[in-house]
Amino acid sequence: MERGGYIYIMANRIRSVLYVRVTSQLSIRVDNHKNGIGSQFTSKYKCIDLIYYKGFPFIVEAIKREKQMKKWKRDWKMNVIRELNPNLDDLSSIVFKERL
Repeated sequence: MERGGYIYIMANRIRSVLYVRVTSQLSIRVDNHKNGIGSQFTSKYKCIDLIYYKGFPFIVEAIKREKQMKKWKRDWKMNVIRELNPNLDDLSSIVFKERL
């Protein structure tokens, strides 16, 4: 049985760097980024704020969306992010509450 997945975007504090990825365990992955575990890129550029995420019923759908978004211009990504998160807030607390 295939499980769902998430597309997510991490950013640094000043929102100058965006990191687009996919995961099946969003809260664990975000926690790892915040603690500098598992990604040299997010550690190097201090991408510790979750500014966007979207769940999919199947991981293959999330992977497909990730591949699309990685090809997008920054402005396109920012438009999608601002639809969900107009102030570009760190959404981590929401994800961690959902885990409980």
